[in-house]
Amino acid sequence: MRSIWKGSIAFGLVNVPVKVYSATDDHDVKFNQVHAADSGRIKYDRRCTICGEIVPFADIDKAYESPDGRRIVLSDDDLNTLPAAEKHEIPVLEFVPSDQIDPILYDRSYYLEPDSANPKAYVLLRETLKGTDRTALVHFTLRQKTRLAALRVHNDLLVIQTLLWPDEVREARFEILDGASEPRPKELAMAETLVDSMSGDFDPSEYTDDYQIELRKLLDEMIANGGEKVTAPEPEEQEHDAEVVDLVAALERSVAAARDKDSPRRASTGS
Repeated sequence: MRSIWKGSIAFGLVNVPVKVYSATDDHDVKFNQVHAADSGRIKYDRRCTICGEIVPFADIDKAYESPDGRRIVLSDDDLNTLPAAEKHEIPVLEFVPSDQIDPILYDRSYYLEPDSANPKAYVLLRETLKGTDRTALVHFTLRQKTRLAALRVHNDLLVIQTLLWPDEVREARFEILDGASEPRPKELAMAETLVDSMSGDFDPSEYTDDYQIELRKLLDEMIANGGEKVTAPEPEEQEHDAEVVDLVAALERSVAAARDKDSPRRASTGS
């Protein structure tokens, strides 16, 4: 991995020098767009609508259009005058109980590596977060964008997870729920039984992206065939109730199916 940022965490009067790395990768297959008729690559030129010339990135500024249609052009020099926080400092704002951060706010994750010959301050902050079960709220500026972020511990590493600002989370209200009837006690009991029969410890390695696996398999087969298309088998049709009228009966069938599915694993583990 290659670090994308260097700076320090400001923890009171203590500075913790760190390097920042992207913690996640997108494993989706990347495609190029081509013309279906002759497979020619489709290119998107940065062409000016006034002079018709292709414009290099160095000559491109940012424009904002107000709701009434007025346009304002901002250069990099204009943007550099803004208080883009301490560009090489991650100030700790406060420490909050970890369970108070709603998961809907989490955005991108970054690993932090000690950037010092003596990582004592890094280890101190890590162990303090562990011992207090707190998450540090910090300001994190990356690529001229300042975010609120959560600083926490993951597998003995400090990790920053950028957070959405409150106004970036949409409010939602669905009128159909206003008059919805409450579940009956028997329905709740059966639903809880279903949850119990499907419960287990979370192990992300048990889950796979079947679409990407099959896509890569299809690409490999087509490459082996010299680019010829491969006829994929028709997916098996599954029966679905158009509308579940009797919830209890559906839940009972679900519990039975979950138990049947889990029985080989129970037998193999000796449960």
